[in-house]
Amino acid sequence: MPSEPTEAQVRPGVEADLEALTAIYNHYVRETAITFDTAIFTPEERRPWLLSHPEDGPHRLVVATDAESQQILGYATSSPYRPKPAYATSVETSVYVAPDSARGGTGGRRGIGTLLYRALFDALAGQDVHRAYAGIAQPNEASTRLHERFGFTHVGTYREVGRKFGRYWDVAWYEKPL
Repeated sequence: MPSEPTEAQVRPGVEADLEALTAIYNHYVRETAITFDTAIFTPEERRPWLLSHPEDGPHRLVVATDAESQQILGYATSSPYRPKPAYATSVETSVYVAPDSARGGTGGRRGIGTLLYRALFDALAGQDVHRAYAGIAQPNEASTRLHERFGFTHVGTYREVGRKFGRYWDVAWYEKPL
């Protein structure tokens, strides 16, 4: 019989989380095509990214932690979609779950991505944000299901837009009205 899921809580990301957040992201850089970064980061190199997500406004960082151990289980962000001013009411969202949390690893954890997105979209309610966008490197059925569950719809696919691990990858783009 599977063990009960460990309780998780979500809170804004803070500078003290930087090392753990960097470790989670670096896993996806090294092991997957989920991100098109190809070189791992040091926490210092990721500091500007963290600081670009304050506790208020449209660009947020939320982290899920184990309620008992406070270990970071994953994070979600809303970031600028593009740098030009007319894009200010659009955000790009993403979710990264610690590898052992994503598959129900230690402690039987599941649903961390859902928990994070729920908190992120709750935090964005009332903000001057009109649309959320998400690019999903293909194939990634789990991410596609998560985004569709939150009301994202497929708007197009960039074919072979990124090269990583010696091959080209498609990115499916999804949008959600806010």
